[in-house]
Amino acid sequence: MKLPYIIWIGIFCLTTCTKREEILTPVPVEESWVEFDSTEQELLHEVIVHPIILGHYFHYIDSLIHKYDTLLNYKIDEHILIQTNHWVIDRLQNTDYYRSAAQGEFIYDNRQLPILQPGDTLFIPDSLMTVELCDRRDLTVIDVNIPEFKLRIIERGIVNHSMEVRVGRNERKYLALAGREVDLRTATGEGYMYRIERDPIFINPSNGKRYYTTKRDDGQRTRMPQIPWLEPILDGIRYGHLIHPTSNPKTLGKAYSNGCIGLGEADSWLLYYHAPVGTKVVFRYDLEVVDVQQDTVRLKNIYGRRFSNK
Repeated sequence: MKLPYIIWIGIFCLTTCTKREEILTPVPVEESWVEFDSTEQELLHEVIVHPIILGHYFHYIDSLIHKYDTLLNYKIDEHILIQTNHWVIDRLQNTDYYRSAAQGEFIYDNRQLPILQPGDTLFIPDSLMTVELCDRRDLTVIDVNIPEFKLRIIERGIVNHSMEVRVGRNERKYLALAGREVDLRTATGEGYMYRIERDPIFINPSNGKRYYTTKRDDGQRTRMPQIPWLEPILDGIRYGHLIHPTSNPKTLGKAYSNGCIGLGEADSWLLYYHAPVGTKVVFRYDLEVVDVQQDTVRLKNIYGRRFSNK
């Protein structure tokens, strides 16, 4: 049985994903501290003085990047900063509703959760670290094999992370946002990450109505979480098939969406910090894969195709 609420935006939602016009209270950026260790090079770092909740997190990080644009003779960005401080990704992953629920904690609005605490330290990468992270970025591929329901983060030819996802349904449906009947199957192709939306709004693609809350798999209702969405462009075409979290992980491993790639909330944060704009993306349809025992496995042909399509 399909859920009574369509979770997240499906195909053609890109026309409605605009930034929320919410004014957040500015969070002060503390002055840098410079320390020297005779066994290591000199490093800049920021010591967090005020608690930073998720609702203010991106504003604070943007403030840091702006500050160091004027202090450094090389460029860093949000992704380079946070990959240097990987523990921040762990904190963001722990805002996952279902992780909290497993610990007996109910989270209605993840925007209120603390991400950075007083005493936390953010290290600023030096020029050599920045070059290394940029090189790794250039050699990263976000690979999605549709019938396998898998998204992989591949770096220098090695799979560093593998995530279960949901994909588009094998049907056609009228979507109000498109104004016509559309094919809900997830498209294949090669391209790159074209756009990121860090605080999206939520529109039901079937009727065009905006919604603010979601019904979870456990029956609880929460505010729609603030987790970034990613939009790839494939073979020069913007299909509107986004990569974004689902608030209903029971749908993972299924052909369930309106064309988008859905994944868990914790995995969405990990992917976000490994897939900045420009990262290479491959959506493929390979029915034969090699499992961990190095045996060839033939997958279910969920779209009824006569041949694989990379």
